[in-house]
Amino acid sequence: MKICVIGTGYVGLVTGACFAHTGNTVYCVDNDKGKIERLQRGLIPIYEPGLEDYVTRNTKKGRLIFTTSLAEGINNSDISFIAVGTPQDEDGSADLQYVRQVCEEICSVAQKKIIIATKSTVPVGTGDAIEKIFQQNLKYPFVVFSNPEFLKEGDAISDFMKPDRIVVGTNDESIIPVLKELYAPFTHQKNRIIFMGRRSAEVTKYAANSMLALRISFMNEMANFCDRVHADINDVRIGIGSDPRIGSSFLYPGLGYGGSCFPKDVKAMMRLAHEVDMPLKTIQACDEVNQAQVGRFFQKVTQAFQGKHNLQGKKIAVWGLAFKARTDDIRQSQALKLIDRLLEAGADVHVNDPEAMDNTKVAYLEKLTYHNNCINCLDNAEALIVATDWNEYKSPDFADMKRRMKTCRIFDGRNIYTPHLLKENGFQYYGVGVR
Repeated sequence: MKICVIGTGYVGLVTGACFAHTGNTVYCVDNDKGKIERLQRGLIPIYEPGLEDYVTRNTKKGRLIFTTSLAEGINNSDISFIAVGTPQDEDGSADLQYVRQVCEEICSVAQKKIIIATKSTVPVGTGDAIEKIFQQNLKYPFVVFSNPEFLKEGDAISDFMKPDRIVVGTNDESIIPVLKELYAPFTHQKNRIIFMGRRSAEVTKYAANSMLALRISFMNEMANFCDRVHADINDVRIGIGSDPRIGSSFLYPGLGYGGSCFPKDVKAMMRLAHEVDMPLKTIQACDEVNQAQVGRFFQKVTQAFQGKHNLQGKKIAVWGLAFKARTDDIRQSQALKLIDRLLEAGADVHVNDPEAMDNTKVAYLEKLTYHNNCINCLDNAEALIVATDWNEYKSPDFADMKRRMKTCRIFDGRNIYTPHLLKENGFQYYGVGVR
């Protein structure tokens, strides 16, 4: 099959590469000429395990084509996917200007029937709005459907190639056989395609992310409660996660959720609810808890130093800059929000991250000191803060760390260490809801 993917950001590039990997011819379209030229040379703009291999292999075989020509992509394809950005607007809603621009340009270049889906996360009713644009400006037949992505950064290739579900929202059943054919390579062992109405599919994406964000905020609030009543959140996590109605996923407390999806989608869901006069109180509370979480953790730091003023001039090492491990994405990173507070207090902040330092340098320039080796961060440090749970941070040489650090304090924002072992080895240990 021939496919057009409009937008070569995180979602678009993964989608295009994975469709090409199963034998389809994929046109990846972007209006950023420089970006397209770099992709044609095999330069991948993001870090995602396995993505570079997929892009390189399928580009060489001629199945993955990068172009700035929307006309080329649209008119040579059987199905098209909109995967452009939907950034958060000032009022919290999703900004659909790029989606509208794409649709208007399609109307001006299309020379045949259009079957097109929104892959981008879009508010309920976006499909209806796209239909209106096409009805007014497109002289060819069209079908608009919703096909939201459910990709986890760091595991996106696996999520796409072995999906737990594929959600398709369509009000036109004529395209169902085409979509079953397109997704057959991903569902041959088990039919994972869920067909529903278009508006239901649009809500499903926001509801899924909001539910996951709720679990994170709930566990963070429970961890804060455990701190107050001298309980251990790890014991609580195991106790409640053993209940099959709850399960063990997304029950890990920490600094709060970040990235490009959860913060934006929770805000957008709240805004959508406001527009229909239906406040979603649980989601509002979820957002409030998340916004407060970094401040609560920073308070642990200031208390250990006997006041924020005592951070002035102190060397603080921070391991982890990306919002989560296995990505270089620093958007809405809780680690960086914590670093902002350290800088505001006058701390001398030294950082390490396996993949996200280049992106951080662009944002912070010389405000931070960067180390390619995480252990070298620790020389004469007054404290270590673990802000992202990269595997290479999980089993360090604690004896070497102790020799290097001026004061052996560890603030574990991801609970990756065993508290009593560190305390036995002479460290002052501060986790999230653990004892």
